[in-house]
Amino acid sequence: MPVPPEPLISLTWTDHVTGRQGFLVVDRLVRGVCSGGLRMRPGCTLQEVTGLARGMTVKEALHYDPAARYVPLGGAKGGIDCDPRAPEAYGLLVRYLRATRPYVEAFWTTGEDLGLSQDLVDRAAADAGLTSTVQAVYPLLDDAAAARRRLADAFAVEVGGIGLDALVGGCGVAESVLTALDAAGADHRHARVAVQGLGTMGGATARFLARAGLTVVAVADIKGTVANPAGLDVEALLAARDAYGTVDRAALRPGDRELPDDAWLAADAEVLVPAAVSYAIDAANQERITARWIAEAANMPVLPEAERLLAARGVTVLPDVVVNSGTNAWWWWTLFGDIGDAADTAGEAFAHTRRAMRALVGQVLTRAERDGCTPRAAAHALAADRLPEIAERFGRGAPAHVRRGRATPR
Repeated sequence: MPVPPEPLISLTWTDHVTGRQGFLVVDRLVRGVCSGGLRMRPGCTLQEVTGLARGMTVKEALHYDPAARYVPLGGAKGGIDCDPRAPEAYGLLVRYLRATRPYVEAFWTTGEDLGLSQDLVDRAAADAGLTSTVQAVYPLLDDAAAARRRLADAFAVEVGGIGLDALVGGCGVAESVLTALDAAGADHRHARVAVQGLGTMGGATARFLARAGLTVVAVADIKGTVANPAGLDVEALLAARDAYGTVDRAALRPGDRELPDDAWLAADAEVLVPAAVSYAIDAANQERITARWIAEAANMPVLPEAERLLAARGVTVLPDVVVNSGTNAWWWWTLFGDIGDAADTAGEAFAHTRRAMRALVGQVLTRAERDGCTPRAAAHALAADRLPEIAERFGRGAPAHVRRGRATPR
């Protein structure tokens, strides 16, 4: 494979209070703006954030529609090396956002990622003196005030006790799985699912797959795996989880079993959904997997060598750059005005997400079959086809203070 180009910006920040580090990587700009969430986890590295930023470039390109109002942005990512449950985590988050404020104001649009909720990011951004974590995109909008109202209205919607913003990503993951099952002629009603992580993405995915008729037989959180071959009560588990996706074991039913934290890997299921951390599936533990499909709801959960070995034994990995791209796309569909004006905000969001994800996954699977490659390689090929058109139509527009490989403070 060709060596990827160096990112446009690669920053390492050291907190003067705790000594902990944070990172910001901008892979690409389109019209002078980039998009990518902010994660917080112990052990987060610059290499990890760099890979995630490249993935965001691909996600944005894959959702390019010449007829849509939404114009894909460049790819970026932020990361902080800290346990989000640590007492010092919030202050660290505020100081990181204060340090990166010039970039957020100028060209980096961001939001929640692993370890952080959108509410927490918004509160920390306000404490850091930011107007919004997506303010850099406002100059690209026809009517910024109307766009902000659309987004605020969408964020105020709840469905079944969960915010719409916390559901659309899982809706996209679920639709990706359903599309793959349909392509293989598999009956949804006979498909079983195991999910690692019951946070924003994993929880919503479990809900939508269960409602589509699949049986969720295992879920894993930081305490371990909960399994029931007859099927778990997904809604009861969602109601019993805390802000970090940890389920109160008092809510378990007779027949639900508590297993080790990695037991989800070997669950007797057709579909695995890693929706928690990066690097969850490696060359060693992939041998335990008996599932036919793996849907990467998390970012980078399957290591390359593991994916090669899985492909060799007929396991299809539906890649993160496709599967979990729905949340990011929903933000921009709403802000740019492709959706958000219907009376049923949630219904419109889910319908648009389902249509877009079904079409995209279909394109990826068709390309993979045509080229004799993995869905990941097919997704990257599709993005590579679209990036030159995006650059030609909209340009990159790097701000004057940005230089390839580094950024000079303003």
